[in-house]
Amino acid sequence: MHPAYSVIFFTVASGAGLGLMAFMGLGALRFEALPVPFLLTAFGLAFALTVGGLLSSTAHLGRPERAWRAFSQWRSSWLSREGVLSVIALAVAAVFAGLWLFLGLSSAILGIATAVLAMLTVWATGMIYAQIKAVDLWYRWLTPVCYLLFSIAGGMVLFLLVHAVYSGAAGWELSAVAMVALVVAWAVKMYWWAGGDRAPTSTPGTATGLGHLGKVRLLERPHTGSNYLLDEMGYKIGRKHARKLRIIAVGLGAVLPILLILVAIPAPLDVLWLALAAASHLAGMLVERWLFFAEARHAVMTYY
Repeated sequence: MHPAYSVIFFTVASGAGLGLMAFMGLGALRFEALPVPFLLTAFGLAFALTVGGLLSSTAHLGRPERAWRAFSQWRSSWLSREGVLSVIALAVAAVFAGLWLFLGLSSAILGIATAVLAMLTVWATGMIYAQIKAVDLWYRWLTPVCYLLFSIAGGMVLFLLVHAVYSGAAGWELSAVAMVALVVAWAVKMYWWAGGDRAPTSTPGTATGLGHLGKVRLLERPHTGSNYLLDEMGYKIGRKHARKLRIIAVGLGAVLPILLILVAIPAPLDVLWLALAAASHLAGMLVERWLFFAEARHAVMTYY
């Protein structure tokens, strides 16, 4: 399918932002007193990424001014549920952050609610694609799991960076959690890729039910000009290029960040290394998310 850059940025930015927001929510269970600059930076970064991603997603709409109507279909649409959950999550997180920042009250209940709502929002984003039966590559339970794990990994890397800025050290414990999160997320993603490569795809024979009679081939194209379906669903990427981009995605999104985190633990310039690790991971996520759309093949293309 044709990769929409606004949606790619939205899913990567909001995923990392919501992941960081979830870790700040869980932080209320462990950290009683954190410096105000730390809280401002962490919450500010989480809100900036989440809200910026959500706003960028409207650029993909034909009529962005009507985006509010999507909220009314929450009973049947995962897109609508994502919108509703994101607003609720941001509202609860704002109250939670405000109490912690201005009154010094780190409410465990609000913290847990913030973390749960943030992860539910990410899950809803993944379900938008996982429930599309016409796209074999997406129609799997692992699709929202990948979204969730990447959000956790990205949020943890950002949390580690902010923590190092104000504590002066990365720390083995947080660094280990971040590295494990990266390994698990990308391992599941590689399993997702492998499953997609093995999955049977729709062919003219299976689509028409005539495959048992022999090879079904196209007699004549439906029409001579292009249309919306061909523009949006007809994007193709060569298998050779897909393999190279997968290697680049894993290298930037997992291997390089883990190496940089390991270097940062004993290094005096740990903040610099962790900043590079976060930037590398987000760059790898952009490549992964571009592939997520570019490799998807809608069943309607069998008709053409």
